[in-house]
Amino acid sequence: MDTPKDGFFVERAVDSIPVGDRHRKDLGEIDVLAASIDRHGMLQPITVSVEGFLICGSRRLTAIKKLGWKTVRVWVRSGISDRLGQLLAEQDENVPHKPLNQIEAAALYRELKGLLAEDAKGRQEATRFGTGHQPGDGAADPAAPSMRVGEARHQAAQMVTGRASYSRLEQIGFIEKIAADPARPEELREHARIELGQIETGGAVGPAYARIRTEAAGDLERLAEEALARVKAEQREKRKKERQANRPRPRMQLNPRAFVLTWDEFDGWCDRYDLHQLAIELTDDHITHFHTVLDDLRAFAKKLDTERETVPVEQRGKPLNQRAHLRAL
Repeated sequence: MDTPKDGFFVERAVDSIPVGDRHRKDLGEIDVLAASIDRHGMLQPITVSVEGFLICGSRRLTAIKKLGWKTVRVWVRSGISDRLGQLLAEQDENVPHKPLNQIEAAALYRELKGLLAEDAKGRQEATRFGTGHQPGDGAADPAAPSMRVGEARHQAAQMVTGRASYSRLEQIGFIEKIAADPARPEELREHARIELGQIETGGAVGPAYARIRTEAAGDLERLAEEALARVKAEQREKRKKERQANRPRPRMQLNPRAFVLTWDEFDGWCDRYDLHQLAIELTDDHITHFHTVLDDLRAFAKKLDTERETVPVEQRGKPLNQRAHLRAL
């Protein structure tokens, strides 16, 4: 038991002890424990932090609440009020009592891993930037873990399971991540939740992890294919818009009077140019464009002659409104 310098005893109201966020969800056979406490009393005191939060004794606290206790003598432990200290104390309590199930162990491992890595990083920075960088500077905490950041997984696994292997705990974390990911298909998330439920009741982790990982890999492949299809569709749409933007707008229709005036202007135009000068100064593109326009004119002339064959001779040269009047007659 802790010595007086580590803390002190005090009487507390049972309902005034906040439990906080703990990783143990299944408290086991509380009735058996309550019967033992009722017969023999509280052999080991409940431990709380200076702030009053429960550190050790969640099962004992639940049992005495079941027994109807109003107050209880608790041990107030100093120097362990930070979250890491609470987790370490919670894990110390779990060793001689009911062990955590695999899901609870994975959750405790995950938080311990993060806190240990953060603690190690803070110690490294304190050592690097401490005054004078001399040994013994500052108030060292011998109870806190001494480790490199990269060892956090091994250290956390050792604390939770007694072994440095963290593979099984990381696999559970992967399945939990898939189950909670809203971007994943609901069918995959539901399968992950089912696997977690089986693990919580003692199911094997490795096969469950392999199944979810295979499904998740297939889902990622599907997402990649869908993303590629979206990119291709966006590119096609972009090219379509570019073609539409670059497509020449239809020219305004001109009336017959403009046609007559235009060709009146062209009357005798060939006599106005020096062919030798044109042959020297015009580029190949100019000549190509000239012949293209001529070809269009020849095709237009043929279409115009064909259209005139459909118009009776007596109606030729008449404005449209007059032609409509003649047809009415």
